[in-house]
Amino acid sequence: MRVGVKSLVFLLLFMAGPSLIYAQDTIQIFGGYSYVRGSVPVTRTTICPGPICPTSMSDVGSNLNGWELSGTYKPGHILGYTADFSGHYGTTKGGSTHLQTFLFGPQVSLAGPVSPFAHVLIGGAHESVGSGATSTALTVPTSSTAFAAALGVGIDLKVFPLLSVRPIQLDYLWTTFHGGWQAQPRVSAGIILRF
Repeated sequence: MRVGVKSLVFLLLFMAGPSLIYAQDTIQIFGGYSYVRGSVPVTRTTICPGPICPTSMSDVGSNLNGWELSGTYKPGHILGYTADFSGHYGTTKGGSTHLQTFLFGPQVSLAGPVSPFAHVLIGGAHESVGSGATSTALTVPTSSTAFAAALGVGIDLKVFPLLSVRPIQLDYLWTTFHGGWQAQPRVSAGIILRF
């Protein structure tokens, strides 16, 4: 009986082997809406009557809405290589805020009509904060480019052979603006075209 089970397992691996090794290359293009709860570093100068006013720097939470576009090249069924770009926009303390990311890295996914995936992406981010004012402080404009990384998971649902929907992608996004670490969640959803 043991010989029969081993033979059956060997036969299944032998038959599936070529399809795993010689899988057809695919390219996936994702585009959609993206949200980041940004941790924006803000330099504030307190409004005071004297010639020297105190200046402080703090991270301020800000709701940033925007877009995400990524391309994944899959030479096999499971492993792929992803290039991910996003832009998020909003206001922080009365000043406009822009956060762009450009990230690259491996992505693993399971093939099928319901396809979960996970990725680790590294690259950079550019952030610019415009000047703003409140009743007690002025926000000084800043612009900076820094290291960024994202660790994320999501799920794709196949609608047609060349079209899928990504109802959710959750990323934990790290940036290193102004010498500190900022950790912020990123949530995205959209559509995928496969070639």
